[in-house]
Amino acid sequence: MSPCCGLIIVCSRQPVPLKGISVDVQVKGFVANVIATLKYKNLEEKAIEAVFVFPMDDDAAVYSFKVTVEGKQIVADLQEKEQAHKTYDEAIGQGEQAFLLEEDESSGDIFKCNVGNLLPGQEAEVTLCYVRELPVEADGAVRFVLPAVLNPRYTPKDQQPSVTANLARVPIGTIPYTLSLDACFESVYGISKIESNCDISPIQYTNGDKTSAKVSLAEGHRFGRDVELLAYYSEPNKPSVSVEAGSPDAKEGSLLAEPVLMLNFYPSFPAMQEKSNCGEFIFVVDRSGSMECQMNSEANAPMRIQSAKETLILLLKSLPLGCYFNVFGFGSHFESFFPESMEYTQASMDEAVKKVSAMEADLGGTEILEPLQKIYKTAGRPGHPRQLFVFTDGEVGNTEQVLSVVRKNAVNHRCFTFGIGEGASTALIKGMAQAGNGTAEFITGKDRMQPKVLQALKRSLQPTVTNIALSWDLPPGLEATLLSRAPNAIFQGQRCIVYAQIKGKVENPSEGDVCLEYKFKDELFKNSLRFSTKSLAAGRLTIHRLAAKALISELEDREDSGSEETKKRILETSLLSGVVSSLTAYVAVNKDTKKLVEGPPLRRDIPTPYLMGGGFPAMRMMGCAAPGMPSRPMAMACCASSTVAKHLPVNAPEMIADVYDIMSAESADLGPSSHLYDASDAHPVIPEKDPPFIRLISLQNADGSWNPSSELAAILGTSGNFKENCPDQSIDGSVWATLLAVIWLHASSSGQRDEWELLEEKAVSWLKSKAASNLGELVKAGNELLKSSVELKVFGL
Repeated sequence: MSPCCGLIIVCSRQPVPLKGISVDVQVKGFVANVIATLKYKNLEEKAIEAVFVFPMDDDAAVYSFKVTVEGKQIVADLQEKEQAHKTYDEAIGQGEQAFLLEEDESSGDIFKCNVGNLLPGQEAEVTLCYVRELPVEADGAVRFVLPAVLNPRYTPKDQQPSVTANLARVPIGTIPYTLSLDACFESVYGISKIESNCDISPIQYTNGDKTSAKVSLAEGHRFGRDVELLAYYSEPNKPSVSVEAGSPDAKEGSLLAEPVLMLNFYPSFPAMQEKSNCGEFIFVVDRSGSMECQMNSEANAPMRIQSAKETLILLLKSLPLGCYFNVFGFGSHFESFFPESMEYTQASMDEAVKKVSAMEADLGGTEILEPLQKIYKTAGRPGHPRQLFVFTDGEVGNTEQVLSVVRKNAVNHRCFTFGIGEGASTALIKGMAQAGNGTAEFITGKDRMQPKVLQALKRSLQPTVTNIALSWDLPPGLEATLLSRAPNAIFQGQRCIVYAQIKGKVENPSEGDVCLEYKFKDELFKNSLRFSTKSLAAGRLTIHRLAAKALISELEDREDSGSEETKKRILETSLLSGVVSSLTAYVAVNKDTKKLVEGPPLRRDIPTPYLMGGGFPAMRMMGCAAPGMPSRPMAMACCASSTVAKHLPVNAPEMIADVYDIMSAESADLGPSSHLYDASDAHPVIPEKDPPFIRLISLQNADGSWNPSSELAAILGTSGNFKENCPDQSIDGSVWATLLAVIWLHASSSGQRDEWELLEEKAVSWLKSKAASNLGELVKAGNELLKSSVELKVFGL
């Protein structure tokens, strides 16, 4: 037998059959069509079954699966999941080649691909296609993400372990397969630039008006992060309507047969000058072991828990006086700062900030269900709408249970969620926000958590939009049927997407009108879109498939999703549209297998990256063997933190043994060529002193003011004697200190204004109440002292 080449599972020497993944991305406006091809080769002397578990965005509509073996293309059938498993198992049992693609039962953002009975030396290409909507970031960037990181997901001990628990894993940089990606963006508004968290080729415009551009992922992607592309269009926030013709080959009356509309609204209403003091703000923070991981794989990147703590302090400082608040931390169990929500005062804020500073990622696993149940069982404060903020790295295995409890309590609160770090579950983060009528944000790479969270706080302070409805004005003979739910929550400037089907016929193409109506503070607002009833060519049926995915997701999210009637609708929609659901799977059988396999094939699990450096090393470790390296088993130098054992899942004792075996093997004499993981890849985290901005914020009082102190003077760069440098000796020292703090924020931290905007509003409001008559003179003196030029309008003058 020739030397192994590929990846070697510790103590068992198993080459990995997956050799490469190539991805082609076509983005038109705000919709991406993705074609991913997985290339396999069996390097062993026996037939194998390759099993690849990988992440997928929760709202992706997978609509095609095909296989190429020895020049022959096999198009898979979408079948009811139980039947697909039966078809696959029977084919494997008969020695035929078979291929299976399915959504994991526990979560819609995990998929599994089985390549069964791949013969020795044989190659195969597996291609899957999907479409998805692309979100628009706060800075106007259209964001495409190719998920590459699938973290282990913790499941409570009384439930079945997640499929991620037993995945084979290797450190970043030792993945034995490659990734290539080519992306083309098209926008009628023009493309100004494309950025990425990974190394990409320079942007290449494919036409003169810069409405089309392409980029490629640089070679050598290490799989340590998701691949993110940010495209900046000249005018990203324009309302639009896309009408796509139905397929002439589709069954009459089915979803694919009739035209479908994709409506993009950008609702707007007057900015609120005054901020409400009402509200019960509950912050739920993940304190599981995985929060000890770094935010990204860069040198000296902050720990997830540290970033969460800084953000919490900003939130606590930004809350309005008179509201109520509490903070929950969860892991294998949960804790709260107070037995019940407390009124926001100087004393309660000081106590909370002190507790935040002492917080650690020391609560074990990731059981978010129990704290949510506790919160929902506790009566709310009359006159104070409940706002829930959830911070987690999304490593949760019981996603559906969590979403169910949020849905049941949706009428009593709004839920804003934040996925922290690479690999956060899109099913959990997006699902909770959608169920709780809030918004979802993902903080990855070098993203700062604070601006995204403060944006959500601003939204939570916005009065609730009510009476949301859609009205249609269509030519005679046409009617519209919603395929996705009408929005049940609207926030200033945030895009709303609605899918509808147009049924009926007209003699000649004409125009129709659709209007999104809603009430804001008892005032009626209308956003209208006019469109031609002439349909675009059907092409790939992109909009139809997005609409089918939206309809399937809505049906799966219902409380009666287990009823026979709802399951029938899910199955029918999935099978007719070709879009995978929780009840269906793609299966392909090669009936022309030249050589039938005798006996069961050898199972080979495709490894996924393990983000080293502490947190959650609950997985089977693997090592790589390059050609010419020793063929004996080798251990991997593991840089897991000292907290490894206490953060392992309670339902995986066999994994603990694996980790200990590997760690004890570090002392083995493996020779100079046997090291498998360069320790330089695990960047030591050097604690840094809090930046001046954070130190300044930590000194602010609950009412928005600052007290004169030596700590504040050191940050401002002034003498500690505030009274001495104050132009008006009669005013309170806190007035002068607060004014200087606001000037310093504008002069020295203007780039972070979206993080301190709310607490600055509190400070300016407080200043006006204390020194309205001579505020202008004080601002002039403050500018001279701090050598700045902050304008009077900052203070409303």
